Amino acid sequence: MTNLLPEMAEIWQQTLNWQPTDSQQARFQQLYELILEGNRQLNLTRITEPQEFWEKHLWDSLRGVAPQQQLISSLQVGASVIDIGTGAGFPGVPVAIIAPNSTITLVDSTRKKITFIESILKELGLTNAKTLVSRAEEIGQQPQHREQYDVALIRAVGTASACAEYTLPLLKLGGLAVIYRGTWTEEETASVENAVQQLGGTVELIDNFTTPLTNSVRHCLYLRKVAKTPANFPRAVGVPTQKPI
Repeated sequence: MTNLLPEMAEIWQQTLNWQPTDSQQARFQQLYELILEGNRQLNLTRITEPQEFWEKHLWDSLRGVAPQQQLISSLQVGASVIDIGTGAGFPGVPVAIIAPNSTITLVDSTRKKITFIESILKELGLTNAKTLVSRAEEIGQQPQHREQYDVALIRAVGTASACAEYTLPLLKLGGLAVIYRGTWTEEETASVENAVQQLGGTVELIDNFTTPLTNSVRHCLYLRKVAKTPANFPRAVGVPTQKPI
């Protein structure tokens, strides 16, 4: 018996003013099956039940980009996107499925995960996504990646100020970082604003919302790159988490 993902057309429409086409829905289903299969060897995610997978992986991934009109139109036209610490491929793979004109670079420091993601991209026929085994602190200092991206996505990785340090150096001027978070506090706002300012960014929006099935509280931070990031950022591997700005 195949585990079938729910379609949720009405919820997609109500919450994101968007819904997947039949072929996108088929790819979501295929992605789900491939992850269930990969999970046997790799322990990619604890979230395997169809509705939970739909909400916490698919809907959550796209909720970070869909409500931002300017962002979704740049993805449709064709943006260069980087997903840092992609893990099992979220949010980058769902974004690649809905934004065929954009190029998505999926970065993770674990070779096994990247090898698995490469097999997923092949199975799904996603030619607009590519992979990279590296860390954000390393690529942030490499000319082929520094200031090369329109959008940087980062989900479930480190503190917010570390996420700012990982993403902002990779963005072109005017680019946007989307930081996916669970809960959020006023203290975090103050510390992230201070970090972002030093990195050449500004906090454009802190979006607070609940998930449609379980009403879990989620936040997305949107950081706009408004000035060049000083050359000493990002700092060496491990430093952004150990010594936040």
